[in-house]
Amino acid sequence: MPFLAHLRLSLQKATRVRNYVTMTPTKPLVLFFSPTEVVTSQSREEFFHDLTTKYKNVFAIYRTSASGSVAGKFDNDFINHLPASCRYICHNGAGYDPIDTAACAQRGIIATNAPDPVTDATADLAIFLLLGALRQLNPAISSLRAGKFKQGVNFGHDPQNKTLGILGMGRIGRAIKSRCDPFGLKTIYHNRNPLSSQEAAGATYVSFEQLLATSDIISVNVPLTPKTKHLIGAKEIAMMKPGVVIINTARGAIIDEAAMADALESDHIAAVGLDVYEEEPKINEKLLRQERALMVPHVGTHTTETLAKMESWAMENVRRAITGEALLSPVAEHQHLVQ
Repeated sequence: MPFLAHLRLSLQKATRVRNYVTMTPTKPLVLFFSPTEVVTSQSREEFFHDLTTKYKNVFAIYRTSASGSVAGKFDNDFINHLPASCRYICHNGAGYDPIDTAACAQRGIIATNAPDPVTDATADLAIFLLLGALRQLNPAISSLRAGKFKQGVNFGHDPQNKTLGILGMGRIGRAIKSRCDPFGLKTIYHNRNPLSSQEAAGATYVSFEQLLATSDIISVNVPLTPKTKHLIGAKEIAMMKPGVVIINTARGAIIDEAAMADALESDHIAAVGLDVYEEEPKINEKLLRQERALMVPHVGTHTTETLAKMESWAMENVRRAITGEALLSPVAEHQHLVQ
């Protein structure tokens, strides 16, 4: 189903739920939080005020990445403004770092995300960035558009027999690995703990330091948490091979963006392929000036089909919260709250 038609259908369902709970006060109120949907608050402050009046009985919040344009992050301050009736925050996306899950747990609020629908689209984009950075396509494209056909364009590299280091072998990491196998890449990975052979998809487990030191290409696929912020900084970059290629489709703040830009300038890093940025939409000026930085504006899941699947998944979590059925995907930190 085309995304717009799917969106209209979902909003019709949302409207029916909203009308139902409005006519039946004993039923839970679901608040669809996105500038294009139901919330009418125009600012964070106005929303906090509305929580004491028209939204005071909210039971669940349906959240999208765009929700931040009105409410900002769902941080400790935001969570503590929610009424006692709020029991669920259902996020339309895999990464849920804008939600303070610890604050939610303290209030007895369960957060859910939508991890499965994003896998293929994100992995596809990672492969585009990987091959594009490895082959130095960004400088080649720039030379063409500047009317300097292939002038000053350095040679790229073939993927065959290179070592791909996947930092975070989850759903997306495995999908990237499977897409890279036909290119003849040898894949190693690092997680907090080694995985079973099936979960590792044939990749070899190595330590974090070994992955940094031996990979020709590093793909960042870990979630952003306080422990993973700046997981890769100047010290870690210095441990990498000269000429390494870095791909990041996870979260920008996992890498110290300034240190990465400096390493690109010094040629220690040959190229990067980036979909995410440390302070997006703001991007480090050195990165913007660096032709060997192949960059796109956080479009990993920006396809009609994937957006529709994400919405359906998040809506299903909302439905299950209302009906008391088992949730599709409570976030890892809240698993104990639903057992």
